[in-house]
Amino acid sequence: MKLTKILMATSALTLSAGTAFAEAHSGESPVAGEPMADSMTLVSWGGAYQNSQQQAYVEPYLEMNPDVSVTWDERSAEAVANLRAMFEAGNVTWDLVDVVAADAIRLCDEGLAMEVDHDEILAPAPDGTDASDDFGDLIVSDCFIPQIAYSTTFGYRTDVEEWGGETPSDICAIFDLETFPGQRALERRPINNMEWALLCDGVPKDEIYDVLETEEGQQRAFDKLDTIKDQVTWWNAGADTPQLLADGEVVMGSTYNGRLFSLIVEQDQPVEMLWDAQVYDLDGWIIPADLPEERLNRVLDFLWFATDTQRLADQAAYISYGPARESSAPLVGEHAELGIDMAPHMPTNPDNASNTFVYNYEWWADYRDDLDAQFQAWLAQ
Repeated sequence: MKLTKILMATSALTLSAGTAFAEAHSGESPVAGEPMADSMTLVSWGGAYQNSQQQAYVEPYLEMNPDVSVTWDERSAEAVANLRAMFEAGNVTWDLVDVVAADAIRLCDEGLAMEVDHDEILAPAPDGTDASDDFGDLIVSDCFIPQIAYSTTFGYRTDVEEWGGETPSDICAIFDLETFPGQRALERRPINNMEWALLCDGVPKDEIYDVLETEEGQQRAFDKLDTIKDQVTWWNAGADTPQLLADGEVVMGSTYNGRLFSLIVEQDQPVEMLWDAQVYDLDGWIIPADLPEERLNRVLDFLWFATDTQRLADQAAYISYGPARESSAPLVGEHAELGIDMAPHMPTNPDNASNTFVYNYEWWADYRDDLDAQFQAWLAQ
């Protein structure tokens, strides 16, 4: 699987040597010299992930373009609803939006995201390989520009006295209130929660989405979630669970593996990662459809730089997400500040990947709106 190949590839190349090599081969963007806006509004997720974007390619880009300013909007979790509203009002204020793959597919299908020629707007690999081949099958939509592969998994506190020295070893500990009492944190949406519920209710991994397509399967997932509902704090932003864990308000909770890496490694909190049944997913950019020419030119100029081989490798020096380019993987080295090897903290390290779950973004693109409505209704009960 290409996702695993990208995340696990390593070599002895250093980041500094890779930088010189990549810059020598990246060339200018296809809109260099064209009129461009002097500002951009970028939409992302906040927290450690957005910081990795800021460090790896926004700040270097602004150093090269000192007359340009960037404003961050941290509403990627609600990107689909917000873009729908903006287009309906005829006032699209976002220039570039970071979304998960399923949302990119939805936005593309609805005509709200711009279709792109990846080989035309993205830099080739240092060896001349076209961008479309370098990103490969991670390009899941004509509108989607991949950045990273990541996983949603669980963190748990290591100092819970009520557990009597026991620690969670598999995903179904989430539903085991007897062995592992305490408040949990789960995302306020059906994605991942429904899959984990069915998995822990005995449904084989390869049958999860077939079961979830049926009304009976959906009810089965809700019934399983009902068993812990009154012990759940529901989160909206990726930074919520790390903060809840750090404050001791929850004993375990789901979030993105890079957020937990920051909590555990950078902040040295008494928390460990529960990798079992981690859910692999993709994240990347979409360009809102029909941007004015000067705004679009600025976005395209930025994307050429921000998604090249070296910049995506640089991002992995700040957060434990795998770069989406195959050519970036050998350039991933040590954490930019801590000096630790990042490879063991990647989701597909063999020690972390003995039982994984591959998220079906195409399935969720089809069923998301309906299950979102059902999930919110269930929460309100």
